Amino acid sequence: MDEIDAIRALGALAQESRLRVFRLLVTAGSAGMPAGQVAEELAITPNTLSFHLSHLKNAGLVAVRRNGRSLIYSAEYDHAKALIAYLTENCCTRQSCCDEAGEQWIG
Repeated sequence: MDEIDAIRALGALAQESRLRVFRLLVTAGSAGMPAGQVAEELAITPNTLSFHLSHLKNAGLVAVRRNGRSLIYSAEYDHAKALIAYLTENCCTRQSCCDEAGEQWIG
C-alpha cells in the first residue's frame, strides 16, 4: 500500500456511517451481506447507504457482487490488513513498543 491508498482508505473510514458499515461487514465474513440487510441493521436509508458503500468501494475497503437481484457487500480484508501494515510498518524503530506494564503493543 502506498501513501495515497492509505489516505483514501482512512478518509473513507473517517465518517461515522461508513465506519459502522465497514465494521458490520467485517463481522459478516467473506460471505458478506445484502445491502438491504446492512441498511436495516444500521438504520440507514438505502440511498444514503449506497452513497457510503460507494465511498468504501472506491477506497478498496469493500467489494460487491451480484447474487440474483441482490447486491452482496463484503469487507476487503486484504486491503484492510495492508492499511494496518502500512500504519505500523515502522513500529518500534525508535523505541520499544511496550507500555509501562511491559506488555507489547503489537503482536
